[in-house]
Amino acid sequence: MDYENPISVSELGTLWITYQEKTMILRILEYFIEKSDDQEAKNIMGMMWQELDYYVEIMKKIFKSEGAVIPKGFTKEDVNLDAPNLFDNGFDIMFLRILKEVSMGMYTINMNMAYRVDVMTLYEGLTTITHKCYKLATLYLLKKGILTLPPNVTIPKKTEFIESKKYMRGYKLFSEKRALNSIEVGFLHHGIEVNNIGMQLITGFAQSAKNKEVRQYFEKGKELAKKHIKTFRDLLLENDIQFSSTSGSTVTTSTIAPFSDKLMMFCIDFLNGFSIVGESFGAFFTLRNDIALKTALLTKDVYFYGQEGLEIMFKHGWYEEPPQTEDRNRLINRNE
Repeated sequence: MDYENPISVSELGTLWITYQEKTMILRILEYFIEKSDDQEAKNIMGMMWQELDYYVEIMKKIFKSEGAVIPKGFTKEDVNLDAPNLFDNGFDIMFLRILKEVSMGMYTINMNMAYRVDVMTLYEGLTTITHKCYKLATLYLLKKGILTLPPNVTIPKKTEFIESKKYMRGYKLFSEKRALNSIEVGFLHHGIEVNNIGMQLITGFAQSAKNKEVRQYFEKGKELAKKHIKTFRDLLLENDIQFSSTSGSTVTTSTIAPFSDKLMMFCIDFLNGFSIVGESFGAFFTLRNDIALKTALLTKDVYFYGQEGLEIMFKHGWYEEPPQTEDRNRLINRNE
């Protein structure tokens, strides 16, 4: 590839993390496709696999043309297609939908850090197929009765403006909290939905991981997901809003790992980052201070849980090192 500008540090960094993520998703899709007995689900996942594999090859070409080492990412060594079903009843498409939700946010950030036409074109293409896959997955899950819709709300008939800081009140002991607004209900519903899927995912990982330390880490994550669900559900119930959890998706009794401990740890680390960003975004648009504070405390828990996971990955040599900038001090003092 002949481009006027060499690849920038930001482009190299975003391509590296995108390569890690995409090779991880390819391995996950290979397992789910192998185990699926639903042709429509297989078609959605097969289409996604073909598209992602195409863009992984494009990323390899970019790395090669720049003289950069091609990341290892995740390979056939990280998936066991002979492992029995670890998840059942539509979990494959539910999880794929969550992964594509994360990807949407990633591509927006990555596009903002791209300056070369080929890199921008890559993220533009990935964005298009992600939107398509997310839509297909959502329609499939609704048709199967696996995905539940958010609560309904009374439709507003006139425009109103907030006239007092009392609107933000949530922790005053002797005052009544206002009802949740539609933005807050939507955020809480989404938080329950994604943490419900996350809890099932990490439960399956916990019962199948080979390393004892990894199993214990996943068990801790399962309890953290439960804490999120309880916090968000209690806030809805206080406002007389009942959340209907997703039906169907289950974890089987299998203890045979379909993925390497390395892949499962990276997957949870990846989702931890999404949780921090997503909940911070929701808290920013929440206008009741009790919800914002509770969300901030949950985000803090996820951050420290993620740090613990990184330490485990570093300890076992499971985290591939991203491209580094030059260590000038080491070069200057090399002969001392």
